Amino acid sequence: MLRVAFLRLCHTVAAGTMSGVPTVSLSELRSLLASGRARLFDVRSREEAEAVSELESALTMDPAAFRALYSAEKPKLEDKNLVFFCQLGKRGSQATQLAQGLGYTGARHYAGAYKEWLEKEG
Repeated sequence: MLRVAFLRLCHTVAAGTMSGVPTVSLSELRSLLASGRARLFDVRSREEAEAVSELESALTMDPAAFRALYSAEKPKLEDKNLVFFCQLGKRGSQATQLAQGLGYTGARHYAGAYKEWLEKEG
């Protein structure tokens, strides 16, 4: 099972599109995670609606503060394959759009969301 830390940072992803948002399929995500070429951002939260605003705060904070809060390196604007997902897909798409708006050119959305991952990867 995939382990993810909150902003649940772990793992980087190639693209399709969903409403103009670059997306990644489950098979692409598996491959990227297996090769260590993905950073995965879980934007699910107790109150999922708050996750996107937390993400904006996280992506705009100082790198040292990000590391202290999330125990991970803050992604760089030029990092490739920053994959955002949530429970069903909507918040992940919003998070991807937010990251792109902040200049993260490698932001991608895993449209299958946690629901698909759980069903197929268990």
